[in-house]
Parts: sequence; C-alpha cells; structure tokens
Amino acid sequence: MIPVDEALAKVLALARGPRHEVVGLADAFGRVLTKPATARLTQPPFDASAMDGYAMRLADIQSKLPVVGTSAAGHPWQGKPAPGTAIRIFTGAPVPEGFDHVELQENAERAGDDIRVIQASRGRNIRKRGNDFAEGDQLQPGRRLSAADIGLLAAMNVAQVTVAARPRVAILAGGDELVRPGEDPGPGQIVSSNDLAIAAQVRDAGGEPTILPIARDTEESLRQAFDAARGADLLVTIGGASVGDHDLIAKVAEKVGVDRAFYKVAMRPGKPLMAGMMADTAMLGLPGNPVSAMVCGMIFMQALIRRMSGMTDTDRSEMLPLAVDLLPEGPRQHYLRAAITRRNGQVLVRPFEDQDSARLSIMSQADALLVRPANDPARAAGEPVTVIRIGR
Repeated sequence: MIPVDEALAKVLALARGPRHEVVGLADAFGRVLTKPATARLTQPPFDASAMDGYAMRLADIQSKLPVVGTSAAGHPWQGKPAPGTAIRIFTGAPVPEGFDHVELQENAERAGDDIRVIQASRGRNIRKRGNDFAEGDQLQPGRRLSAADIGLLAAMNVAQVTVAARPRVAILAGGDELVRPGEDPGPGQIVSSNDLAIAAQVRDAGGEPTILPIARDTEESLRQAFDAARGADLLVTIGGASVGDHDLIAKVAEKVGVDRAFYKVAMRPGKPLMAGMMADTAMLGLPGNPVSAMVCGMIFMQALIRRMSGMTDTDRSEMLPLAVDLLPEGPRQHYLRAAITRRNGQVLVRPFEDQDSARLSIMSQADALLVRPANDPARAAGEPVTVIRIGR
C-alpha cells in the first residue's frame, strides 16, 4: 500500500494536456478557460454617475445653481458645463467633463430650475472611466467559469471563449451479481448503483460520462469492455471480480497493456484502488463497495478530471472546527462521512457515528468528508480538522 498523497500525485500525473474548443458564452458556464479572454472595450466607457441626483462642480456646492440640462443612461447631455451650473443626472449616465461631483437628489432642494445643496455627500458619487476594467485587460486561464465570470466576459464584449473540452470518461461496473435499476434482482443479485453515482461525480467535476454495459466476471467480458473504452480520456472500472479486490480487473488490465502506476492505497474506505495508463487512456480501478467507490471518486477521479480540464488547483479541502471529541485514528488515512452544522453562529463538522462503508443512505446525508491522517491522535471538540465538502 502507498500513502494517499503519493497515490494522488501518481493519479494526477496521468493527466494529459486539455483539448481546446471554442464555445459561445451561453455554453461556457462551468467550463475551464484554457486561453486568456481579452476585454474589447473599457467599462465604464466614460465617467458615470453612481447615483440619481445632480452633477456639478465641487467648488460650486455651496451656491444656488441653475439646472441647465439632463443626462440619463443612453441619453447623455450634449451641452458644455459652465461654472456655477448643474444638470439633472441619473444612475449610469455620463458625467460631462468639467463636472466632478454628483450630489444625491435627496440632499438637494429644488425650486423651479434652481437647486441648492442642503447636505453634501462625503463621496463624489462618480464611477471613473475604466474603474471596472480597461480594454486589453484579461481573464486568465485555469479557472472554471462561474456565473459572475460569464457576466464579466459579456460586459468585456467577448462573445466566445476557448475552454477545455470535457474529458470523456468511460465507466465500467462489473460483476455477475449486478442488474440495472428497474430490473428484478435474482437470487444473490443486487441493483447496480455505483456506475450511476460515479457518472454523477464525473459531471460534477466537469467531465462527460459514458456508462458501459455491465461486465461479467470473465476475462472475455472484461476484455471487450476495455476495448470499448479505447478513445476515452479516462476509463473508470468499479468492482467486477468475485474473487476479490480487483484481482480479475488487474489481470485483464495487464493483458490489454495497462501500465499500472500503483495498486492499493493506505486509506479507508477504499484500499483496493488501482491506476495506470492504457495507451492514451488513463485508467482508475475503484473498489466495488458503494461508499468506497464514491470516496475514491471524490479524492482521485474528480481531481484527475479537473487536472485533465486544465485546472492546476485541484485541492478542495478546507478547515472547520469539530463539533465533538474524536478518538485516536488507526494506521490508514480515514475519510469519515460528516454533517456540516451550526452552533451559536459557528460552522462545525460532525462525523456520523455509523461509518459502515456499505451504507449509501449515510453517504446521501453527508455534507462532507472529514479527513483524518493515519495515526491521528485524539481530537477535542473545537479543534480544526480537514474537510472536503461533497458536491464542490
């Protein structure tokens, strides 16, 4: 067995550089930017009013000022501001050159065409030209585009961006005992849930999953499945060996030319993990235990998919204080299913008492994995611990 950090480094080393594609902004959400996006204009393109009110010279603020025009968004005032005058102005409207202050409308008293400032604002209430971004500014690659990023790119007048093509992930569940959801299991059979759960994790990480037909516990069935996965960026196998712990998967993988990077990791749940390369296709062999498969999917598979997408930062961990005391940990790194709770306004993490790695119902309730290093000493409530939120 090898430590988790060493195994993760070997898994990430399987990633090849991302394939690039150009997409419109409407299809760019959640995609990883792989080339810089450059602003084609300056925002705001002029000094703009931040408030509804009156534009004037700050030097004239104590004077009675005639209102000589109006500036509204999309309808700028075309006159030339003279000393001792003001114009009515609305939020987002251009401030004429020469005026350096906008007073809030509620701070001014108007009588006919004249105004007098009765209480001056502390600020100038003007958004200077280019204070958001300037033409030529860039959004740098390596980020998964958020809704705010899409809005920014649109404001930059960028219609298309270059992003990583979604990594193609073939998912193979194996075992004579498996049937598809909706079918009636026969004696000794169970419904296949792992491949669907792993496919959801693939989508969550930005990949494009394809679920292969269930492989049976024969070398020929597994060989056919491996052949069907060629051309994918990543093949993920789940279980598939009645004799235990990927023995048959490992045997067939070797015969079809998989160059194995490691086999078995010092973690729980999830010790029987395998990784390697099959020609140009990376391969991960996940445990058949449902929770073990999902935990390994989060720690290894999702990190690999993000790296394949061009993301350099694949670490999703954070520190949160414990809600309860914990006993000392054993010799393997432990990933405990946990709930994120609040107490007196403080965010805390509480592991479930039942950590049975076959119970998907507990996994479904979990908000996070609480990470305990091998041989971690006892921990007291309130101590910070490493947490990986589920679904992030």
